[in-house]
Amino acid sequence: MADRPLAGLKIAVTRPSDQAVQLAQHIEQSGGVPLLFPLLEIEAAEITPTLSEQLSRLSQSDLAIFISPNAVQYGMAALRAAGVPFPSALKIATVGQGSARALRELGIADIIAPTERFDSEGLLALPDLQDVAGRRVMIFRGNGGRELLGDTLAARGAEVEYVECYRRSKPAQDGAALLAAAPDAITVTSSEALGYLWQMLDEQARSVLRDTPLFVPHARIAELAHQQGWQQVLPTASGDDGLLAGLVAWAETKGSR
Repeated sequence: MADRPLAGLKIAVTRPSDQAVQLAQHIEQSGGVPLLFPLLEIEAAEITPTLSEQLSRLSQSDLAIFISPNAVQYGMAALRAAGVPFPSALKIATVGQGSARALRELGIADIIAPTERFDSEGLLALPDLQDVAGRRVMIFRGNGGRELLGDTLAARGAEVEYVECYRRSKPAQDGAALLAAAPDAITVTSSEALGYLWQMLDEQARSVLRDTPLFVPHARIAELAHQQGWQQVLPTASGDDGLLAGLVAWAETKGSR
């Protein structure tokens, strides 16, 4: 059991399909059974003349911020599709370490990123983002999302521009299918995804699933889960490694009872 701490446990993985593979593999390697149930669909934004013109202004920016690994993937792809070279002297920042890793894999080494709190608040607290008056900042993100980062930088005097390089949408899922799969635990990695899950569940399904351990990597998601009525909300460290560590610790505690 030591090398298979999740043996026999069914774990719902709700990341978008193309981002669920690594966590699912780690769960399998730990003896668990991953249940793939994506709660978000991600697709590239259309390269319109407006987006191309916006991307062409990247060379005039002082700082580019990528708010997620998706922003890195789709932002860089959009730049290539629009024929816009990435400025070598441009300062780069990310909200989390997953985005920073994605950038390093593309050969970008000098990255401003928080080392403790992996969210907009954590990034905004860094010294590099304090004195931004008069600087041009381009934020790569999906459609919608929190405005705190851009609003705060603008309040500090920066000229902020959002680049929506990908789109998030609600998938065509049936909450009854998740209920029928009877997961032993559920992982959810965004408040938006948790909101979609709650919407697709009827009252009967909610009454059953709300007792299922829910693993979340951020306090904001945990807060929403408590508001919805989940009874076992288990915060973890960020990323797949954090989720897996949380699952393993829970399983070991469960097995010792």
